[in-house]
Parts: sequence; C-alpha cells; structure tokens
Amino acid sequence: MTDLSNVKIGFAVTGSFCTFEKAFAEAEKLRKAGAELIPVMSYNASSIDSRFGEAVNNIKKLENICGRKVINTIDGAEPIGPQKMTDIIVVCPCTGNTCAKLAMSITDTPVTMAVKSHIRNGKPVVIALASNDSLAGSMKNIGHLMNMKNYYFVPVYQDDYHKKPTSAVCDFSRL
Repeated sequence: MTDLSNVKIGFAVTGSFCTFEKAFAEAEKLRKAGAELIPVMSYNASSIDSRFGEAVNNIKKLENICGRKVINTIDGAEPIGPQKMTDIIVVCPCTGNTCAKLAMSITDTPVTMAVKSHIRNGKPVVIALASNDSLAGSMKNIGHLMNMKNYYFVPVYQDDYHKKPTSAVCDFSRL
C-alpha cells in the first residue's frame, strides 16, 4: 500500500452491518500505511445491535483502530469542512440509503453531514458501496453520484446473484 503519512482520512461507516468486519480491516490497513483516521458513524451504525455485533462494541473497535473518538452526531461532523479536518472521506460501507441522501443533498445523519461539510472544499469522497438494493431502486442514486464531481467508487460486484439478484458490494480489498 502507498505511504499515507500526513493524509487525513474521514472514515465514515453506515449501516451495512454484515460488512463491518471487512470495513474495519480496511481501516486498519489505512492506519498501518500511516493515515490519520477521523472516524464517523451514522446514527444507525452507532446505535443498532445486530446479529453481526453490538453497537457499543463496533464503536469501540473503530475507536481503537483510529485512536480517537467516533463522531456520531451532526453537530460533531459539521466542523469537518470549515476546519479542513480531512483530505479525503471514505464512506465504508456505504448503504444505498446513504447514496440516495448524498445524491439528493440530504443532510440528516453524521455521515451525510461529514461528506457535505468535506466536499464543500472540493475534496474527494470515496464510496465503498454495500447494498442489497444496488441494482434496483438505489441504482438511479448510485448512477447520479457516479456522475457528480469529486465522488469516486470502489469497484463493485454482485455478491450473491442467485439469492440476492439486486445486491452489489464493493471489493473492499481495492479501497
């Protein structure tokens, strides 16, 4: 991996709970490469217990990886842009719901606020998509984001085309 010393990365996590382990593994790789990570979690990612883990443990894990407290409020995320806290934001995993909000400029979660605040400085946002609805209702929003300046997507593939024909997930290893 490239040397990422002195690169400040906002690492924003949304509610695709089944992909948290892969997302956290990529966060660890970014830290090992020297990046400074600023963790942000959506309301759902930071408050819902699922069969993939308890919210409090997910927060602790991300905080341990990043070496700082998770931002999980809108007012906590707002200073990211004005204070130029990030060089890049990675939304990993990024749900179809969050893609829709970003495509329509809806700012109602800590992650959408972090992205909105960051992108006003003309800096890049990397989307690590993970959604069961990617190839259905969410596709129009994903396509819209793909055509917007400063948004970049980690390559995606259908993760289980037999059981979940509209699902697509990014190749986390290519973050």
